[in-house]
Amino acid sequence: MAEGDLQEKTEKATPRKRSEARKKGQVGKSREIPSVAVLLAGLSTLYVFGAYMYSHIRSLMQDTFSMIATPNLNLSEFLAFGSIVIERFIFMVLPVMIAVFVTALLSNVLQVGLLLSWEAVTPKLSKLDPIKGMQKLFSKQTLMELFKSLAKLALVGVIAYLTVKGEMDRLPSLADTEVQAILLYILKIAFKIFIRVSMAMILLAILDYAFQKWQYEQQLKMTKQEVKEEFKRTEGDPLIKSRIKKIQFEMAKRRMMEEVPKADVVVTNPVHLAIALQYDSAGMSAPTVLAKGAGEVAERIKTLAGEHHIPIVENRELAQNLYRMVEIGNEVPSTLYQAVAEVLAYVYKLKNKVVSEQ
Repeated sequence: MAEGDLQEKTEKATPRKRSEARKKGQVGKSREIPSVAVLLAGLSTLYVFGAYMYSHIRSLMQDTFSMIATPNLNLSEFLAFGSIVIERFIFMVLPVMIAVFVTALLSNVLQVGLLLSWEAVTPKLSKLDPIKGMQKLFSKQTLMELFKSLAKLALVGVIAYLTVKGEMDRLPSLADTEVQAILLYILKIAFKIFIRVSMAMILLAILDYAFQKWQYEQQLKMTKQEVKEEFKRTEGDPLIKSRIKKIQFEMAKRRMMEEVPKADVVVTNPVHLAIALQYDSAGMSAPTVLAKGAGEVAERIKTLAGEHHIPIVENRELAQNLYRMVEIGNEVPSTLYQAVAEVLAYVYKLKNKVVSEQ
């Protein structure tokens, strides 16, 4: 058994794993939110466009009864009437269809954003495995969805029962009421049931959304070993990166050492630091640091300077300032001009003395 299988998943998912899960269509969302949103959108649309839909239904029924009463109805007239019925029916339900479609789309987009994933619907032979199908049928997720469905059904039943029970005292008085008034009363009770059920479903949707988000985060959690492997895949193996940095440092140091023979002077502090300076009045606006180092690198710079007869000047404060303030290849800042000029003047004087002695 792999080491990662024995570890507990305690680490939060990395951005890479979240991205891969999202590409596969695995996101944390609640199915209850679109259901409730669609229900409320449908009820709201019916409430707003109720008169519009009622007029269409009434007109459609009148035309239907008049058509039935028409004698000698031929096929072309019947087909023409059928097309009219279909057209009126579409216009009648169009507001509800648009409201439901837009609401269902927005309720999903607001949860997970814009997401197009074909992997979830791609045909796979593994999906035809009856054993896996039975395992999925009796999985925790399926049982949880079954429990939620039964709970919703029971909730709707209880709300409907309590609402109708509260209206029982008014039922005897309906015996002397006209049919139209009875229908309006029934619609009123039905609307009251819908509103109460919707309020309860909103609460359930909020709880389900929180649960789905928590469950999604638990499923994405990783072991410490998985996080390390993920880091290696994205950032590279730390050992390899360390080796590469070491090689790059050695190459940079080698190039730096190749510049030391071009220096005019090496400033030391005198033991730990060494800075090689070059100044060419014809091509440079200020002295330039060709190489610098501490410890073994400083010793190597001083050795090369001795081999190429480059003057080594001890100036503790200047060496520390140059090492701290100036990068290799950069010019000396103006604040150090005076100190560097004194060193260079000393070096030029020393060189002239040597030449004159020769």
